[in-house]
Amino acid sequence: MTTTTRVPNLAASKGENPLKGLLAYGQSPWLDFIRRNILQNGDLKKMIANDGLRGMTSNPAIFEKAITAGDDYNDIIKAPDAKSSTAMALYEKIAIRDVQDAADIFGPVHQETKGRDGYVSLEVSPNLAFDTQATLEEARRLWKTVNRPNVMIKIPGTPQGVPAIRQALSEGININITLLFAQSAYEEVAEAYIAALEARAGKGQDISRIASVASFFVSRIDSLVDSTIDSKLKTEANAAKKAMLESLRGKVAIANARRTYAKYQEIIATPRWKALAAKGAQTQRLLWASTSTKNPKYRDVLYVEELIGADTVDTVPPATFDAFRDHGKLRSSLTEDVAGANKTMSDLEAAGISMKEVTEKLLTDAVKLFQDPFNKLLDAITKHAGVSA
Repeated sequence: MTTTTRVPNLAASKGENPLKGLLAYGQSPWLDFIRRNILQNGDLKKMIANDGLRGMTSNPAIFEKAITAGDDYNDIIKAPDAKSSTAMALYEKIAIRDVQDAADIFGPVHQETKGRDGYVSLEVSPNLAFDTQATLEEARRLWKTVNRPNVMIKIPGTPQGVPAIRQALSEGININITLLFAQSAYEEVAEAYIAALEARAGKGQDISRIASVASFFVSRIDSLVDSTIDSKLKTEANAAKKAMLESLRGKVAIANARRTYAKYQEIIATPRWKALAAKGAQTQRLLWASTSTKNPKYRDVLYVEELIGADTVDTVPPATFDAFRDHGKLRSSLTEDVAGANKTMSDLEAAGISMKEVTEKLLTDAVKLFQDPFNKLLDAITKHAGVSA
């Protein structure tokens, strides 16, 4: 079967590689993609060496595309013992093997960066996003099964997910908190991280080896806000309000991220955090997710170029990864014009668009966007392997 899945293009870049250049700004590029062939053919190792790649994220949608696009996983799906298994068990066998192999490839990065980078993420089932106890139990099980120091278990930052995140971190499990859209949600998971470290430190347990990232989604915010602007412009008669609405296009996601990074900087400057840092704790970095440009009118590397800053991660899908390697421009952009970011957010409210409503809708939609391909993936395995769900 011919694959339609986009894989990174490893063509050599001319001059300085902008991807590798991100490291000089304190930002780690991670790849928002996983597939068996790049683990086996040396491509992942080349990206680590040539592009400064420092980690990898996966999610159900990525695995759904990888598994249904070709025959990379037939050795598991078509194995003689597959029919005695279930679709869920086969999926986990595929995902865990890929994550283990990728983690082994990133092992030297993890060692060289003293546990700061070199992580590979594996997500709990999105069907558990609103079940605290089931999420925690699955996180524990996956952590134990993968059995790699440089794996991160991904847990959605839903209200039900936050208690599971705190408990898992307090048990020494590395967590990638995903599906964050609102600054208030980020503040909740930052608090969960700090509280978990304090709980461990209070018991005399090591906190220097705990790693976590807060995955803050970007481009989806502009997609929803821009469509809301389009709807409002159809009925808005006031010229000043129409001009304000037009001025907000393509600006809200970046403003939201910059304001959240400013909050991160505030948090790590507090005496509370400094007490943990003195005991060896590493900060919970913001990770920019959903960094592909959805609107063709915007620059294809917009959400990478505008969010470059110290102590952050950018997880980049293959097409954007290639585009930034080819023509990305480097500058310390994340701390630029925070006052302008604040004005953008206040203008948004003045224009009658509620950021709270935007982020709540995006969270609900995002869970479904992962549930649907996950269920589709299980259906595909069921058909290919002739097994039950």
